[in-house]
Amino acid sequence: MTLQPYREVCDISQLPAPDGTGYIARYVFQYIDFNQVPQYVAAGHRFTDCCFLGCDIPTAMDGQIGNTCLVFPRMGRVYNVFRARLYDGESLYAGYDPEHEESFESCFDARVYADYQEKGKECDDIRETLGRTLHDRAMSGAMREFLNRFDERQVVAIMGGHAQFRTDEGYRKVALISKTLTENGKLMASGGGPGAMEATHLGAWMAGRSLEEFEDALEILSVAPTFRDEGWLRTAFEVRKKYPQNKYHSLGIPTWFYGHEPATPFATHIAKYFYNSVREDTLLAIAKGGIIYSPGSAGTIQEIFQDAAQNHYQTFGAPSPMVFLGKEFFTREIPIYTLLEDLMARGKYKNLLISITDDPQEAIDTMLSFPEKDATAEC
Repeated sequence: MTLQPYREVCDISQLPAPDGTGYIARYVFQYIDFNQVPQYVAAGHRFTDCCFLGCDIPTAMDGQIGNTCLVFPRMGRVYNVFRARLYDGESLYAGYDPEHEESFESCFDARVYADYQEKGKECDDIRETLGRTLHDRAMSGAMREFLNRFDERQVVAIMGGHAQFRTDEGYRKVALISKTLTENGKLMASGGGPGAMEATHLGAWMAGRSLEEFEDALEILSVAPTFRDEGWLRTAFEVRKKYPQNKYHSLGIPTWFYGHEPATPFATHIAKYFYNSVREDTLLAIAKGGIIYSPGSAGTIQEIFQDAAQNHYQTFGAPSPMVFLGKEFFTREIPIYTLLEDLMARGKYKNLLISITDDPQEAIDTMLSFPEKDATAEC
């Protein structure tokens, strides 16, 4: 017998009625305050094989919840362990006022990172590690729900260094590539941090706008070229306010493991993780429309080889393009492209769809020419 999947309930308006046997089975209730629906509690519904995650449950329900159910308390963390939705710029930076830079220290993201540092990245406290694990599981669930709106071949990622200046030509190239791909129906994804990652989401944020508006946004951001400069976050919010966005989407996947690198608020949807290994694997796995690699350091190099292994073994289905943006960088400074070509020629790697260019339009054309399946979801 095949059991039906668990159905999630994130709002009291979604509360289910019992089935024909009088039971409510295989539901996941997330942060539901059952005190707000006394008539629902008074009806005496019986629950079996359900999960109650961070719910407020009145004592009147004690006898209605069967022993096959799982009940998790809220756990009292700085963050919502059972968050049902992805973050965005507003929720991640809740409490931050761009007019008062010092307010960053008390915003949600900063408080979570401070708590993370205090308890330790490698933490032995079972309540803390359980909380982080459950939070990251919730992020993955919320991200899957979001990605269900798109064909998997629509998702294109851009990888690159966090230290890239906003004033660099490489930053502008990445942003223009992302802008064009977004306008052509791609969902752009990145590690969600500063540098090339931010450029990815800036481009998606400015999709549909003129080149003059795009250049104006770059000018506003140039006041604070790196995330270590005063005004980095403030200028990002200034661009968001001047050029609001509600049509196009992008997905950032940052981590508190590198919490000193702030997440870009240009990503309209943000899946922020505690465990960097989960975050990295997730980002590479979802980018089935291909990945563009701009110059970066150790993290980017690691991602290249991890992506190559996934394509070689076809871990997540058919291989997808790996486009290297920067001939000098990837053949001389860090000759990874040359190495991959050699390994492919000797049969050590198979199924790799690699190319290299200095021309942003070539990178765009490669991604747009990659076959899609039923790419009908609207961005």
